[in-house]
Amino acid sequence: MLFKLRLTLLVIISAVLSYYMGADETNATTLTALCLGGLLLTGGSNGLNQALEREWDKLMLRTQNRPIPTGRMSLRTALVLSMTAGILGILILWYYCGTACGILGASAFILYVAFYTPMKRVSSLAVFIGAFPGAIPPMLGYVAATQNFGLEAGLLFAMQFMWQFPHFWAIAWVAHDDYMRGGYKLLPFNEGRSKATAYQILLYSLFLIPVSLLPWALPLESPMTGNMAAIITALAGAVMSYYSFLLVKSCDTTDARKVMFASFFYLPVVQLAYVLDKLPG
Repeated sequence: MLFKLRLTLLVIISAVLSYYMGADETNATTLTALCLGGLLLTGGSNGLNQALEREWDKLMLRTQNRPIPTGRMSLRTALVLSMTAGILGILILWYYCGTACGILGASAFILYVAFYTPMKRVSSLAVFIGAFPGAIPPMLGYVAATQNFGLEAGLLFAMQFMWQFPHFWAIAWVAHDDYMRGGYKLLPFNEGRSKATAYQILLYSLFLIPVSLLPWALPLESPMTGNMAAIITALAGAVMSYYSFLLVKSCDTTDARKVMFASFFYLPVVQLAYVLDKLPG
């Protein structure tokens, strides 16, 4: 629970799928290091997040059963486990996946713990700040496979970066009352569950479609993926945008929950489509 293993596994899946976007053949050592290093790094980040937010976690229904608020784990133990895991994860990525991967891992760790976590109680800009470490996993996977910190890795970063806005705002809409108990400011407008917020979710859902099509559309030496992936990506984006449109019309939490679940499916479906329809370089 301290490392949020289910969430961490979703991060690893994103990194692994992007690894296969860049890899012509599997390097077992690199792939294992990517998974293990990513698991430790993400788990450590989540643990430090819980350590820093322990007092506010007691106030929210969704977090009050975590190990630190309930006293099942001491703050000292949580800090030691989380720092050890995070640092070890960075070192594994650095040593086995390359210097660029180590730097990306360290950047994600610092941005998430030192900037995103404290900002959540200050400003809704926390979602923008958190989108940077949240979008690093696909870039990390691609760089681990290619050792190339270029445009292709940036396109995978851009897609996941843009995806996080409708995804996280939908979650924040559903959990708004609970977040208010903890003093977190995560919806884009002070009015909270408002028409303006719903329009913002729709706008970013629509933006996500062209950004997600860039790996197919840009005139690279060869496109990163094929026509079938482009069709699947466009359809997945249309589904998310449709549910976002319903939210604009209703401003109802039921429709926000539909956007949230659509976003959970969107990322693995699109990334898997990229990989399965990958064109030879």
